[in-house]
Amino acid sequence: MKKYISWNVNGLRAVLGKGFYESVAALDADAICLQETKLQAGQCEIDLPGYHEYWNYAEKKGYSGTAIFTREEPLSVSYGIGIEEHDREGRVITLEYPEWYLITCYTPNSQDGLKRLDYRMTWEDAFRNYLKGLEKNKPVIFCGDLNVAHKEIDLKNPSSNRKNAGFTDEERGKFGELLDAGFVDTFRHFYPDRAGEYSWWSYRFHARENNAGWRIDYFLVSEALKDRLKGASIHQEIFGSDHCPVELDIDL
Repeated sequence: MKKYISWNVNGLRAVLGKGFYESVAALDADAICLQETKLQAGQCEIDLPGYHEYWNYAEKKGYSGTAIFTREEPLSVSYGIGIEEHDREGRVITLEYPEWYLITCYTPNSQDGLKRLDYRMTWEDAFRNYLKGLEKNKPVIFCGDLNVAHKEIDLKNPSSNRKNAGFTDEERGKFGELLDAGFVDTFRHFYPDRAGEYSWWSYRFHARENNAGWRIDYFLVSEALKDRLKGASIHQEIFGSDHCPVELDIDL
């Protein structure tokens, strides 16, 4: 069985001073997929013995970025989705294994005033097409901060956030299109009705203390892997970022 972790660290250098190594040791995962590393090449040395490491950096300094640490060396690694306008921000890494792909993704935020919503919609279609293209070869496991709470159960205050980034009808609709395209939201597969399970909290208004959060970090898998799912969890006990790690257990 494989244990996979996804975690938006919101600045890897910052979280290194907040128990990152202790958290990784406690999680004891086969692969750790990170988002929002906010690094350039050479800015940070990570010491995780037994893991192969892969990085995708944004062109813009201190912004976005992804990484994967994996015990099992992949057959191949690719960065981005093969479309230049989407590949400048270090948002996607794909590891190919003999029978599946593992992907980390940091979906663009629509931002205040939804000023990046149109770009986000373009990204959503391009990323979904990328996943479906891979799926023609073998099943896909993808994870990350997808920057959307799908249903009202996925955030504490749905009514007051209806037109805010991360809970617009447009973003929620694109997540629905992922599910309609044959991908499974693994946490909801196991816990369709469980409320109060969030992975991100604002740093303002004591949000984490009050569990006024959002579930915007996910593992999704191809329908072909549905019968291999063994568990999904959200590690709200782990601090260091405004997001907490989420986990997938799968029989591979």
